Amino acid sequence: MAVQPWGQPGSQSAMRAAQADRDRTVDVLKAAFAEGRLSMQEYEQRHEAASVAQTYGQLAVLVADLPSGPAPAPAAYDPRPVPPTFMPYQPAPHLPVRSTNALAITSMVLGLSGISLPAVITGHIARSQIRRQNQEGDWAAVVGLVVGYLGSAFWSLLILAPILLAAGRH
Repeated sequence: MAVQPWGQPGSQSAMRAAQADRDRTVDVLKAAFAEGRLSMQEYEQRHEAASVAQTYGQLAVLVADLPSGPAPAPAAYDPRPVPPTFMPYQPAPHLPVRSTNALAITSMVLGLSGISLPAVITGHIARSQIRRQNQEGDWAAVVGLVVGYLGSAFWSLLILAPILLAAGRH
């Protein structure tokens, strides 16, 4: 619905005013009187007219020659757009959903299961595929690699320790 100027038939000026609208108009009149813009007689006449005004148009006439106007039109008729902060969230449709690399998940599961060497191998293959195919899951591949390398180091030390100890005794 387009906003129509004040005073035209079917415009907002014909809309009924509430008591809060009359009170705001009286506040404008009080400020104008306090600033010396209205005489006591003008203030009293306009105050009385504001207290019986029925429409926005009647209130607008009372303050049309003053620096502040009547209360703004109801928010439903505000022509300004709603700031994006208050708009409902809508996900961006232009962003493609990236798939997660299955080998990255496999690497992580193997590493956490203690199967170190396959975790390292699948982790390296997964990271290569992720870069080439623009996929998600790099974090899972890294977890698989780190845990796989730690597990490989542990098993290597476990196997080599007795050999090194035996060699040290001779």
